[in-house]
Amino acid sequence: MKFFEYMAKRIFNEEGIPILEGHVANSAEEATSIASDMGVPVAIKSQVLVGGRGKAGGIKFADNSGEAYKVADSLIGNTINGERVHQLLIEKKANIIKEFFLSISIDRANKKPVIMVSNEGGVEIENLAKTNPEKIIKYHPNPLIEFLPYESREIARKMGVPSELISPMGDVIYKLYKLFEKYDAETAEINPLVLTDEGLIAADAKFVVENDSLYRHPDLVKLARYKKKAVDFVKLDGDIAVIGNGAGLTLTGMDMIKFHGGEPATFLDIGGGASEESIKKSLNIVLNYEPVKVVFLNVLGGITKADDVAHGVVDAIKESKSLVSIVIRLTGTNEEEGQRILEEAGIPYEISMEKAAKKAVELCNKIKAEE
Repeated sequence: MKFFEYMAKRIFNEEGIPILEGHVANSAEEATSIASDMGVPVAIKSQVLVGGRGKAGGIKFADNSGEAYKVADSLIGNTINGERVHQLLIEKKANIIKEFFLSISIDRANKKPVIMVSNEGGVEIENLAKTNPEKIIKYHPNPLIEFLPYESREIARKMGVPSELISPMGDVIYKLYKLFEKYDAETAEINPLVLTDEGLIAADAKFVVENDSLYRHPDLVKLARYKKKAVDFVKLDGDIAVIGNGAGLTLTGMDMIKFHGGEPATFLDIGGGASEESIKKSLNIVLNYEPVKVVFLNVLGGITKADDVAHGVVDAIKESKSLVSIVIRLTGTNEEEGQRILEEAGIPYEISMEKAAKKAVELCNKIKAEE
């Protein structure tokens, strides 16, 4: 689950990280009113969930409300790196003395979080990582041991910041890491973290939370007024359609199919908050995709409820004229009810992902042998 910048900043600020004064506008008229009320030069920032918006012209500045109208009018409805702009964040223009980079993500190779910081931040950070990677400091906290403030100060010291900034920089690093842990984040990033006359301030914010953990964070779902796009669908070269609730679970299901000698025909992620309707829609997609001989539906219910999955499966099968077989792995929230619904409809299921994947491959091989 990705958050727009203004949402991420609200979350960061609630955890004690300073941000600039800012307000959201849905039209050029609103942007003009906000800029007028603020009475200072403003930054007008397109709210999109893609990177590189600065270089793409998605961030502009205005010295007064008249300029704010012209800038906002040019941005609303515009497309930034393939995503249409519907909202703008109007912020006080910062008097920037120095820019820094701070990011926390999951290092999957090392199976640990990784804190990455640099004494240089801003739009050129990707080039810096390629040309001068030694300027990006990396630190792997032990996820089994509490991360302590002295560690964050040591990271700040290694950045090479002036001595008077070591403590405040360490404080921001510490708070961002604790936020990262608290919300089961995949990414928590500030680029740039700027030094101003008022101290260190998050001038931008990137925040991504693991979909499968959203049931633990209803406050985040409410903040985002979460509307998950129906599905993430990728066509592949095999003949077993793989559907899962969450990218990680879908990829794991694909791996299990390949482990047992099969080939995935699709990657189809219905997400961590899949509904009865999205299950039905997903099945309709793959049941009508010609290369598919077997569907492997792999659901581990968290925020997704097993009974909703079962209802979606039953409805899809009733409406579909396809003869494609479906192998279901169903467990998790409301699993007993979901399994009962499938049993009453005469639809078999498995609790074990490995057994279900193996069954899907065996069934596919049998179908191909009979053709």
